Order: sequence, then structure tokens, then C-alpha cells
Amino acid sequence: MSTNVVVIGAGVMGSSIALELARAGRRVTVVDKAGGVGLGSTGASSAIVRFNFSTYAGVAASWEALFCWRAWPEHLGCEVADPVRFERCGLALLDVDAAPRGAYLPLFDAVGVPYEEWDAQTLAARIPGLDTGRYWPPRRLDDEAFWAPATGTLGAVFTPDAGYVSDPQLAAQNLAAAARRYGAEFRFRRTVTTIESTAGRVRTVVLDDGSRLACATVVNAAGPWSGRINELAGVGADFTIGVRPLRQEVEYLRAPDGYNPEGAAGVAVADLDLGVYLRGEVGGGMLVGGTEPECDPLQWLDDPDEANPNPTQAVFEAQVTRAARRLSGLTVPNRARGVVGVYDVADDWTPIYDRTELDGYYVAMGTSGNQFKNAPLVGRMMAALIEAVDNGADHDADPVCFVGPHTGKRIDLGAFSRRRSVNTANSGTVFG
Repeated sequence: MSTNVVVIGAGVMGSSIALELARAGRRVTVVDKAGGVGLGSTGASSAIVRFNFSTYAGVAASWEALFCWRAWPEHLGCEVADPVRFERCGLALLDVDAAPRGAYLPLFDAVGVPYEEWDAQTLAARIPGLDTGRYWPPRRLDDEAFWAPATGTLGAVFTPDAGYVSDPQLAAQNLAAAARRYGAEFRFRRTVTTIESTAGRVRTVVLDDGSRLACATVVNAAGPWSGRINELAGVGADFTIGVRPLRQEVEYLRAPDGYNPEGAAGVAVADLDLGVYLRGEVGGGMLVGGTEPECDPLQWLDDPDEANPNPTQAVFEAQVTRAARRLSGLTVPNRARGVVGVYDVADDWTPIYDRTELDGYYVAMGTSGNQFKNAPLVGRMMAALIEAVDNGADHDADPVCFVGPHTGKRIDLGAFSRRRSVNTANSGTVFG
């Protein structure tokens, strides 16, 4: 069959990109090896919407994306059966040397992100049961120093407009439903086997059932499989940023009494001091995830399909015990409960939204862990990039700038280039 664009991957990124390209009048076919929308990395996301990044482009993008989530039906442009909700709960980033206030508050000021600076006394008063002790650096549970007393106290920077999306997989399904309303087609349980090109331009995507999708444009949004897809296309020789699949766990448990207000979620906490983050849920639940502390071995994978899909007791105990050290009243259950995902992680935890050396072939990769929040905007940015390059723009020499329709902020898409220098100002963690 003939189509204008093939999007590889039906997660929240691929579905958002499909929506914006279909809305722009292109004929779009989305291909995914799974059986439905959002069944890969998307479903394992904590779906936190925050603004703490180490670059202006990162902060500006996340702030712009917030307005998409807050006006979700308007963003979709049509009614869907079960739209997700954005829950505004605020986020407190605890003070830590790896992410000092002086590194990101000037970016908040430049973009216009509201924030409050809390001392230890205010932090304790605003989040019931929170221990303001400084324990840096994070340590393993079998290290006797883990149980050492605090060496001081911590304050925090609070962003009141942060929050979370009620269901990450449903968010992707909402985007896919809207994309279908604009004419996009989705093909599931189909694996890409070949990507053909002639005269330096992508021409055809071949699937495992023998289908041949003739096209002018391909967008690789395959998450942890993105590197494998690039190999099929023969691209990547000029990438200065690499990506690798990383297995991650997010733990589920009941929040301690008093943390979640009635009918709402408690303040989310980013605690790089102990190596965890906490996110409450309406209804009394809590999610706990890790921030890749140096004391914990990272579970890099050669093949994302080989990831153990079940939460492990060791990781569960480590993350929840750290959270319990910070939040009194939190108990550590005997049985691990949570979700496992495979992240697509870039060298500097900053995504790649770019063209490639093969004309017509684009990538939205390295997005896992900290880009779910930007998904509605990524579709718009990729559509703008594709449109500009198709009309002759030399994005490598003169990067395309995207202007946020809600905030008016200019986002230099060169900040997400495949050929950029590694962002040495990043925290080395999922916080970018």
C-alpha cells in the first residue's frame, strides 16, 4: 500500500506524532509489534509532569506541554470515550549537590515557571511526616552507613503547577483515538523487518507479514527498540549521542496516613539525596521510583525483549526502604508490587528529536524516563520539523525553532539534535 508517513511505535510518542501529522493533512500509518496502543515503555511511566531540567529547551518544553495536559480535550481536537485527567499536586525537589538551585532556578525565571523556595521548617510543615535530614550520598541497604544519622537538614524548591497524568497508557490511547479521527491507520502485531531507500531517501517499510508500505517519510518512535530500527535503516553513523535500553521498576504501595489529602494527591517529592522519588495518587496510593543513584547497578540490556517483566524483591525493598527513611509512617510490604518497563535512555538523559542522514527518516528516541510529560508537544515539534525540512530547511546547519502556542516561548530544536555535544550540566539521572 502507499502512505505518506510511517510512524514506528504506538506509544505515547508515536501516537502524538501520528495525531499531529494526520492533523496536518498527511496520510499516516502507525506500526507496532505489540497488540495495542501504549503497551511498551509508556505503560510503565509514572506520568509525572514537572519542569526540572538542566537546559532552557527542556524547561520551556515541559512548561508548554503542561498547557496541553490542562486543556486535554482541546489539545486532542475531538471527543474521546475516556479522557485522562491531569492532577495538580505540586512537586518538591529536595536540595542536593547534584541539582543545586542555582543551576535551574534561572531557567525557571527565564521561562516563567512559578516556584517557592522552602527551608527545612517549611518543607516539614508542608509535607506531613517528611524527614528533612540530609543523608547524601545515597547508599545501598547493606551499607552500614545507610543507617547513619543525618548530617544536616534539607530545604526544597516547590513548583505548585506540577502534577501527574491519571493513566499513561490511556493518554496514549486518547492520542491514538484522535489520530484515527484525522485519518491515521494503526497496524498492530506487526514487526518492521526492512527499511528500503534509494538515492539517499527512505522509500519503503517492509513488515513481517510481507506488507510493503511505500512512503516518503518514516518516524522512528520505537522506544527501547529504536536503536534496532535505526540499524535496519542504516542510520546512526553521525550520531554523537547514543541510546541504550534500561530496565526500570516503579513500585506501588499505600501511602501513609496524612500524605494524600482526601480526594487529592499529596505533594510529589524528588529526593536525589536518598535516590528516590515519591508520587501520591487520588484514592490513597503511592508510586516510588529510583533516580539512578551511583550505588545501584543499572540494568542495561542488549535486547529489550529479554527484560524480566516482574518486579524484583531486592529493587522493591531498596526503593521503598529509602522512601520510608524520608517519609515516616511508610511501611515496607513483604511482597513486591509494581510495574516493570524498559526505558530508551540517551547518554545525557536528553532525548533526540531530529532528522537523520537518510532523507525522510526522522527519530524521536531516547525519550524514556523523563519525556512522557512532553508527549503532546513532541508531536507538534516533530510535525514542525518535518514540515520545515520538507520545505528545504537545513536543520543541521540552522536548527528549526518551535514557538509554543500556549506560552510563546521559543524552543531551539537543535537542543535535541543527534549531533549535539553531550549535556554535561545534566544530573546524570532521570531528572536530566
